[in-house]
Amino acid sequence: MKIYLDKMNLDSLFSEDCNSFMPSPVRDIFKKVDLNEIYSFAGGYPNADSFPLDDIERLSKIVLEKYGTKALQYGATQGLTELREALSQRYHVPTKNIQISTSSQQGIDVCSRIFINPQDTILCINPCYLGAIQSFKSYRADIQGIEYSQDIEIFKQNITKVINNCISQDKKIKFLYVISDFQNPSGQTLSLAERELLLSFARSYDFLIIEDSPYKELRYEGDDIKSIYELDTERVIFLGSFSKIFAPAFRLGWIFANEKILEKIYVCKQSLDLCPPVFDQYLTSEYINSGLLDKNLEKSRKLYKGKRDLVLKKLEECMPDCVSWNKAEGGLFLFLYLPESFNALTFYELALKEGLAYVAGNFFYTDGSGLNTIRLNFSFMSDEKLEKGIELFSSLLKKVLN
Repeated sequence: MKIYLDKMNLDSLFSEDCNSFMPSPVRDIFKKVDLNEIYSFAGGYPNADSFPLDDIERLSKIVLEKYGTKALQYGATQGLTELREALSQRYHVPTKNIQISTSSQQGIDVCSRIFINPQDTILCINPCYLGAIQSFKSYRADIQGIEYSQDIEIFKQNITKVINNCISQDKKIKFLYVISDFQNPSGQTLSLAERELLLSFARSYDFLIIEDSPYKELRYEGDDIKSIYELDTERVIFLGSFSKIFAPAFRLGWIFANEKILEKIYVCKQSLDLCPPVFDQYLTSEYINSGLLDKNLEKSRKLYKGKRDLVLKKLEECMPDCVSWNKAEGGLFLFLYLPESFNALTFYELALKEGLAYVAGNFFYTDGSGLNTIRLNFSFMSDEKLEKGIELFSSLLKKVLN
């Protein structure tokens, strides 16, 4: 018997989850243009000058001499003992509470996998990291955004309103996701009082907190603030990353959590990648233990502080009076606020034609609002391109705002 298939109907084969996948507008930008040929404030790329090439070359030889073929073999799912112990000593967290991940983005994904059933409620603070929104949507979560306010009483009222609305609709809140230091995209850092406030709600309404912290060590001014995880190591899951403080190509991150949660993550990771990259883990553990990480962090902080200060200066000099922005104490981003009538999506098409890229702020809002906001990255471009880019940005804005 012969069966002839004239045309394959792929739509009937894709899973229902595929309809929930959300493409990244940032990655779409990268597909369209060469970032080196334009003024790109779009991505969250670290600056290549922060990559310790000489150290990596030397440490690679040390790793091969010290560990031989072990460095090229499969490793433990929870991560190498050497790296977990290095993190334990650095952050004063027991090794048993540390899981190595293949980037902190995987940390977000495995937490989504082990906690979210379709239509479970996840709380986020608007604006929110786009990669987290993408992950939560792919598991068909009900994402509820909480409007942030620097007035803690208003912030408290906003949280209460969202939670009460969830309760009235009999929605199960699984966790709140937050970047507490130098948030992507807003650059905002939560005060200790705000962190304690979030924790009080989590305890009162019995949900978890996922604290994503890829930028915490990139502080350029002000005092360090205790992480939410430090305030409650049982209810909080902490996600860290080497992408911004070492090199993103290694795709290494870590998770701090209680043992019961890590047991579920451990089994989940076995179906994803079996184990994190082994050679990269040996290299990173040597990098930490040798003191080279701290040495390079000093260099990186100085580099990024200079770029942030340069952009803030140019914004002050060039931007129309109706545009405002935050002064991030660290991290890689500034957030622009424009008049309510401004549409950052429409303006983007004009800007890109002139060789300027950014990310419209509405992509970072769980409800698609924030059309009058723009995220600016200041870490990637040279100082000269940062200056010229802000000048171009300002001249284009003046044309449409006047």
